[in-house]
Amino acid sequence: MAGRSCRLTGREPGSGRNVSHSHVRTPRRFAVNVQDRRYWLPSERRWVRLRLSTKGIRTVDRDGIESVVARLRAAGEKV
Repeated sequence: MAGRSCRLTGREPGSGRNVSHSHVRTPRRFAVNVQDRRYWLPSERRWVRLRLSTKGIRTVDRDGIESVVARLRAAGEKV
């Protein structure tokens, strides 16, 4: 997954339509709130950069960076 997607949750942009006052419908995208974050990985004594959605950031805060990195590696992601 590249671009505006979360490495942890897999969230990607959705699509829909803008509906104007006259009810004319035009296509639009719902972008994901993706942010680049740096986390200190104590076991490896280095920083890791992750591109996460806000839900992914809350997941790291809840579960801890060690378990999240282990989960990403088990899924085959390079961290």
